[in-house]
Amino acid sequence: MASEEQLSAIKGAKVLMVGAGGIGCELLKTLALSGFEDIHIIDMDTIEVSNLNRQFLFRQKHVGQSKAKVAREAVLKFRPHIKITPYHANVKDPEFNVDFFKQFNVVLNGLDNLDARRHVNRLCLASGVPLVESGTTGFLGQVTVHVKGKTECYECQPKPAPKTYPVCTITSTPTKFVHCIVWAKDLLFAKLFGNKNQENDLNVRSADASSSSEHVEDVFERRADEDVEQYGRRIYDHVFGYNIEVALCNEETWKNRNKPRPVYTRDVLPPLPAEENGNKDKASNTGDPSSVSAMASLGLKNPQDLWSLRQNSEVFLEALRLFFLKREKEIGQLGFDKDDQLAVEFVTSAANIRATSFGIPLHSLFEAKGIAGNIVHAVATTNAIIAGLIVLEAMKVLQNDVKSYRMTYCLEHPSRKMLLMPVDPFEPNKSCYVCSETPLTLEINTHRSKLRDFVEKVVKAKLGMSLPLIMHGVALLYEVGDDLEEDEVANYAANLDKVLCELPSPVTGGTILTVEDLQQELKCSINIKHREEFDEEKEPDGMVLSGWTPALATEKNKTSDNGPSSSNASQTVPVEPDDDDEIEIILKDPEIISAGKKRKSSDISVAAGSEISGVTGEMLTKSKVVEDDSHNDIVMVDGNLDTNKKKRVQ
Repeated sequence: MASEEQLSAIKGAKVLMVGAGGIGCELLKTLALSGFEDIHIIDMDTIEVSNLNRQFLFRQKHVGQSKAKVAREAVLKFRPHIKITPYHANVKDPEFNVDFFKQFNVVLNGLDNLDARRHVNRLCLASGVPLVESGTTGFLGQVTVHVKGKTECYECQPKPAPKTYPVCTITSTPTKFVHCIVWAKDLLFAKLFGNKNQENDLNVRSADASSSSEHVEDVFERRADEDVEQYGRRIYDHVFGYNIEVALCNEETWKNRNKPRPVYTRDVLPPLPAEENGNKDKASNTGDPSSVSAMASLGLKNPQDLWSLRQNSEVFLEALRLFFLKREKEIGQLGFDKDDQLAVEFVTSAANIRATSFGIPLHSLFEAKGIAGNIVHAVATTNAIIAGLIVLEAMKVLQNDVKSYRMTYCLEHPSRKMLLMPVDPFEPNKSCYVCSETPLTLEINTHRSKLRDFVEKVVKAKLGMSLPLIMHGVALLYEVGDDLEEDEVANYAANLDKVLCELPSPVTGGTILTVEDLQQELKCSINIKHREEFDEEKEPDGMVLSGWTPALATEKNKTSDNGPSSSNASQTVPVEPDDDDEIEIILKDPEIISAGKKRKSSDISVAAGSEISGVTGEMLTKSKVVEDDSHNDIVMVDGNLDTNKKKRVQ
């Protein structure tokens, strides 16, 4: 039971929830039942069928509607007297600025991506509002408390970048099924149904393009006199047959590798009957496009069945046919969506055919969908536990009970008979550029790199600023905003294409740039250090930023032994996280004495989507996480970190 003091704090509190998904539904319900009477919710998403198994405030009839608004309506049915204000919007929209955040007593996060988490963290720091972060994946979960000046902020510890794979591995020498999935999803699907002008290695794998010019000329362009079935078979023969044969010509690549086997339609399927040509194209184009399914057309019912090579080939051709006959208007602008049945069928079949060529075990559609969508299946009970812990920490924050703050981790298996591991929060990291304003250093070739490179690769990608302003002394080099005059916009646009040393106020070695985001009210100084050369493989950006909290690599991108590729060796294909509100937590045999006491060596890594945020303290070693996609396991690789300098909040 809550004390009178707690009840008073709860009833008078104004709370902001960011995210109304798996955690958000449980959190809103728990807040309402705990006595909170003024709750605001921000969520830009609409309800999907795949949400219904765990986001219990939603029903089938709500599919397509705003999560924030439907969640409000559902809770008001059993708590009609409380005030719930929904916002169907992006938390990064300008209206949600520092002044907006200042009206709240505490902010509770249930987000699904690193970018939004960082944005909210900065707004909370700027407004002085405490933040309670959270996340779950399967049976694992976490809740952390971030209070300006008292605990570390969300960005005090490293977060890993989305996992990437070298293009040369994906296109030339795949060894895991995930490589085949990435090839089918990010290269083949995108080339056929997305922007056909994108550059990739699918047109031809030959180093001597002139010797195979017939394959270079728009091999993916459907000819005027070609029906869909003929087009599908031609594409099949090109990517699974011809491309493999060309790759085999480079004998050096296969000296220490098993050679792949070209697969042609003539080897798998019967010849296309002449009288059938063009007949299938007349199929009806009525009905809901989202319900179109190659499996249904072919009589395949169980998504957990393992298809043969022939079945995969039939699904591949049928899925391609259905895209052109039933969804032709979408072609040219499609992107892979795990909830798009036809897209999943196409990617699964293509990945399996490619896997057959390279001797990689096949996977069912159910398994392939999980890999393609980076799906970690959620457990509603974990969401409920984490929501309860969020509310408990929010109560402590409202009472300013700093000594009782805890970062709590929910474990899958008991450790010392405990499933919940409470840890004292840590003091702010003095080297954190976000909450401690520590200067950064950027090594860059100021004679070659343009201001655009600096903005895109550093300011936006690494520092996560949305509306940046860049100054050299009193000279304004770049600014973004709706209130700019036309001549200012033109001037800043022109600056973007100028080399750093040729800007109106030249940027050279020794220059100190001030970078500021007015919306986040974040400012940092960057010391510029001129450097002539960079390693293309290790430093593909052509610049190195020091002093920030970098992303932990989840897999090294080794390209030196992957054989030739027409792509740049440093190029990688990202694997995007599934858009859900789960995070990934890996704990390796943590030994816990009790809450508030020192812990022995343990390895904790927390990932938001595909991100990993290391949680370290006294006697704690940081870990690196490497995912073994061939078995869908998480493998811990221990690292060393001097954590003696890190202090707990007293």
